[in-house]
Amino acid sequence: MSGTDNTQRIIEVEPSQLPLHCPLPEHTAWNAHPRVFLPIEQTGEAVCPYCGTLYKLRGGACAAH
Repeated sequence: MSGTDNTQRIIEVEPSQLPLHCPLPEHTAWNAHPRVFLPIEQTGEAVCPYCGTLYKLRGGACAAH
């Protein structure tokens, strides 16, 4: 299985991937930094404090409810 490159700066995630954490398991460098859970449900967006990746929730904040 080939992983997803986590050098991407914006990643869209599905509601089924919640709770969101970075790095995601499918990233090729999944152990690049400690796993951090990101609060994306209320705003529909979250930025990883370690790598700066912006995550956007597909469907926006309402999709998480």
